[in-house]
Amino acid sequence: MGGGQTRHRGYGAARTGLLVSTLILTGCSSDQSGMVLQPAAIKVPVEAPRTTGRERTASDADHAKLVASFGGEYRSPAALRLLTEVTDRLVKATDRPEETYAVTLLDSPVINAFALPNGRLYVTRGLLALASDTSEIAAVLAHEIAHVTLRHATARTELALRSQLVSRVVADVLNDPATGAQLQNQSKFALARFSRDQELEADGIGVRTLARAGYDPFGAGRFLNSLNRTTNMKTGTGMAGEPDMLATHPGTSERINLVTRAARLIGAPGLGVDERARYLAAIDGIAYGDNPGDGIVKGRRFLHPSLGVAFEVPEGFTIENTRNAVLGATGEGSRRLLFDQVESHVGQSLEEVLRATWSDSIEATSVENRMIAGNSAVTAMSRGKDWTFRLAAVRVGETTYRMIMAAKGSTDPDGAFRRWTESLSGVGPDEVKSLRPLRIQVVVAGPADTVDEMARRMVVPDRPLDRFLVLNELERGAVIRAGQSYKLVVE
Repeated sequence: MGGGQTRHRGYGAARTGLLVSTLILTGCSSDQSGMVLQPAAIKVPVEAPRTTGRERTASDADHAKLVASFGGEYRSPAALRLLTEVTDRLVKATDRPEETYAVTLLDSPVINAFALPNGRLYVTRGLLALASDTSEIAAVLAHEIAHVTLRHATARTELALRSQLVSRVVADVLNDPATGAQLQNQSKFALARFSRDQELEADGIGVRTLARAGYDPFGAGRFLNSLNRTTNMKTGTGMAGEPDMLATHPGTSERINLVTRAARLIGAPGLGVDERARYLAAIDGIAYGDNPGDGIVKGRRFLHPSLGVAFEVPEGFTIENTRNAVLGATGEGSRRLLFDQVESHVGQSLEEVLRATWSDSIEATSVENRMIAGNSAVTAMSRGKDWTFRLAAVRVGETTYRMIMAAKGSTDPDGAFRRWTESLSGVGPDEVKSLRPLRIQVVVAGPADTVDEMARRMVVPDRPLDRFLVLNELERGAVIRAGQSYKLVVE
């Protein structure tokens, strides 16, 4: 959790005018039951296509803001050199080989890649950690390049403007707001369908570009399968559900089927190169997971050395640190929590802060002034249609934090909520010194190595075996091959 910045959705995310095509559902969003725990988010600047002069200066400033929102640039000369070389090779295989691209590696654990219309490509270190060979990272880049060459951002913007104009004319000029609202809803559906069609089109073009550049076209399907497994591991829901009618992106399973069919039309598996050894050598040693300076999760404990706060969640919760909040949930999803930083004004009481940052009604008789870890706090209760919430605003020095726990149905989560809030504490210097960043280490398996033994060497907050299998594209029951390289997460 750092600096009130948003964590964006992965190679499948929403667009905010810029062309963001991404892959993984992350961040604080409503689930199937409709519960939303939503921290404040920043807006990502919109970048215009291929500008010059003063417009380019503005675009460079927007680029800097976007990079900052993803934690800044990540310094890995070997990885960046590979990304640049792969991009150059892919561009020569497109229908627009004269266009130029620049790749930026972002210091974010989120699995994400996206493109801007001016040819800027962005890849996070989290995505590099998940991919297992050069053909897979080439598949991601080919998909993003396809969005640029197909001018998807421009087409989508024009459709949005046209839809807004029609609905405004009907509502204002013809004085028929009901029909205007109906058209507005219809236009949202058209835009959603348009965006999904764009994703599928970029997938198909990307696979063909991948093959024309000499890479294994089946790399696209392998990467999407790893992404799907990662998503399922995070949510604990098994196979990902199909998107609803207004989903702006097709489901990962739909995309896997599409890219696999596209690859089979080109040839049988074994066509093209995957350059696995080259890729693993380039990412050996890159950071994995959270940057300790932005807070780190260790089991059920969260520590943020810069903010000087730590807490431990009750048994059964798994927590995740994002750019602007700490999120948590129990395995079955019946309880959720959120910890974030909120703005408060001079003279504003903690009760006023709590009411100002919570959209539902707060039960007046539930408001309680307390001390939490020696800090002034106000707690309260709120009941929604399907969830019951316990809320707290805690002032630590000049900073105010929110702690929210939700339980599905009418069950009051007060007991677990009090244990959580009372665990809030400061972070001592010795504990700060003990925080070490995690990194990917590529190791060569020996004759006696097994999956279980290698998984025990993984320094991860939870599920080391599952994480080892996903990172190395292995299924349960797989056998380790002596002499082959594998990814581990180590300190």
